[in-house]
Amino acid sequence: MALLLGSTFFPVLVPAAGTESVAIQAPSVLPPALMLAKHWQAGLDPLGFLVSEKLDGVRAFWDGHVLRFRSGRRIAAPDWFTAALPATPLDGELWLGRRRFDRVSGTVRRSTPIDAEWRELRYMIFDLPGERGPFGERAARMVSLVDTAGVPWLQAVQQSRVPDRALLQRQLLQVVSDGGEGLVLHRADADWTPGRSDALRKLKQIPDEDARVIAQLPGKGRHTGRLGALLLEMPNGQRFALGTGFTDVQRDTPPPVGAFVTYRYRDRTPAGLPRFASFLRLREAE
Repeated sequence: MALLLGSTFFPVLVPAAGTESVAIQAPSVLPPALMLAKHWQAGLDPLGFLVSEKLDGVRAFWDGHVLRFRSGRRIAAPDWFTAALPATPLDGELWLGRRRFDRVSGTVRRSTPIDAEWRELRYMIFDLPGERGPFGERAARMVSLVDTAGVPWLQAVQQSRVPDRALLQRQLLQVVSDGGEGLVLHRADADWTPGRSDALRKLKQIPDEDARVIAQLPGKGRHTGRLGALLLEMPNGQRFALGTGFTDVQRDTPPPVGAFVTYRYRDRTPAGLPRFASFLRLREAE
């Protein structure tokens, strides 16, 4: 017998007849299997991609019954908000608008939701996890699901075609100028696959990445007695010290060891380490 959590099977021992029963404790909630983006590369042709704005919100996975953070932890959303969602798994962003990440983050992380705050949120869906068919078909299916739901807080992220690189760069500059974060490009002919994918790309003027906090390094000079830098570990195991971009409050109460943070950078060294890296925000336990 096996217990299925997310996309992982865990063997469960069943006692033979006449033996003492043993309580089985399932492991903690697992992160959902999601499709993750790689960075856009200059030599790629955007013609085969559908392009959308990269929304600076909180990613949320709807499994058909429960709304969850990317970690798998349940989001305390109001019943009326989730009651309107379809039984189909959805992947999207809880969003309030451009340059309002802090506010949406505070809203969705409350253990008791505040209706007035949630009335302002929109669940912007950009994929249907696990559904068969190329992304172009899934995008049309998302529009249909949103129309059927008929509620203002469920919307499909708008997708468009960009025929060449020059127009793609102009669109990026316009989005950033208007306060947006960047663009997402998804191959129109690509099937859904979990994990980091060549078929899903993100394009920003200044790229960012996530890394895990390994240690808090003490400050010197005016930062004596508080954080000087964070020692971070990248997904490939490389480590580096991040010492800029922090406010005084963040240096007094820095991200804890084991947490994940997002940092911006402008380039990479020959060894692959980020150049001119700067702290952006704590990626709280989602």
